[in-house]
Amino acid sequence: MQVLRNVDLEVRRGESIAIVGPSGSGKSTLLNIIGTLDRPSAGQVFLDGKDLSQLDDAQLAQVRNLQIGFIFQSHHLLPHCNVLENVLVPTLVTKNDRTGRAHKLLERVGLARRLTHRPGQLSGGERQRVAVVRALINEPKLLLADEPTGSLDRASAAELGQLLVELNLEQGLTLILVTHALDLAQRMGRRFEIRRGELAP
Repeated sequence: MQVLRNVDLEVRRGESIAIVGPSGSGKSTLLNIIGTLDRPSAGQVFLDGKDLSQLDDAQLAQVRNLQIGFIFQSHHLLPHCNVLENVLVPTLVTKNDRTGRAHKLLERVGLARRLTHRPGQLSGGERQRVAVVRALINEPKLLLADEPTGSLDRASAAELGQLLVELNLEQGLTLILVTHALDLAQRMGRRFEIRRGELAP
């Protein structure tokens, strides 16, 4: 079954992009292809001029771990690990000591006093902020967010949306997010809509 058709999207470094559209239109599929979680049946995906379709699975895994950060609607935190340990999970592959960066980022998102708390001791908004820091720990070039505020209450969603906007501006981080929240979409530099698998501004 063909989910996407004739998609042609170029994103410049440091841009913020929102992708909206009805459920089942292909938004998450597009994000998964950009993030190399899925391979396209046709066409190519380039990151920094590199054709990702030419890479094998091990090389793609390295790209995902070092160059792309992911935030999902469900935070996927490890319940038996504390905040700091969850943030440092992506560094286990690289074996780089990023504890200092973790502390700075957690302070930046207001969680400096929650380092030893486990996910069950945090609010939904706090858990999602931990997921954001985890996505940023390896200093990715690209941050992909799939419905990052979808499971949050209005106040927490607004807070997380503001954080993503600030990170994009402060760190020059390229941000592509899928969202049903039109207020969040409107804060992005460009907005696209997917309908029946086709992408339009």
